[in-house]
Amino acid sequence: MGVRGRHSSMADMKGRDRLTRIVDFFNECGMLRKTPRTGYQFLGTGSENVAEHSFRTAVIGHVLALMAGADVARTTYMCLFHDLHEARTSDFNYVNRIYNKSERTRALEHATGGTGLEEDVLGYWAELEETATLEARLAQDADQLDFILNLKEEFDLGNKYAGQWLESAVQRVRTEWGRELADAIENTDHKDWWFLGPDPDWWTRKNGKGKK
Repeated sequence: MGVRGRHSSMADMKGRDRLTRIVDFFNECGMLRKTPRTGYQFLGTGSENVAEHSFRTAVIGHVLALMAGADVARTTYMCLFHDLHEARTSDFNYVNRIYNKSERTRALEHATGGTGLEEDVLGYWAELEETATLEARLAQDADQLDFILNLKEEFDLGNKYAGQWLESAVQRVRTEWGRELADAIENTDHKDWWFLGPDPDWWTRKNGKGKK
């Protein structure tokens, strides 16, 4: 298999067929695994990449849409693609944004150009940015709730500043269903799902103790 030459500009991409551009798109999505979320630099603990964040945001959006009786697929898709532009722009935290501005829509236009996905992905992005629909508000909440879950974990692990951030993040939740989940997150220990488990006696039976 031959190695294709390097492309020096976006104009060079126009000669690529649709399937090749879709593969380009998949490779670009993979960059999100290597794109760190930068706010944790200021928090002092915790880390994640954009792909990790996008996955759980999509799961949360799916659940929120079910709770609200909204369009589940559209909400989930908005969550899935909400930070796709960061494969090109990187993640700007709140301090970065004071000094830097990214062309997020332009990045998405370039990412999807020639793939046949332009209408779908840019449509989800426009709806999310306008935040006029219930589904968009739920997707925005899902984004915040994923962050809130991370902050709660860091707070449980002893970072007192995470508690301060948590108070602010909760205020950004928009919908009643999002607020219900935010309240539940604040009142749930992040380790309960595995530490308590279906059979708490497991801890005392470890190493064969309790066998007859």
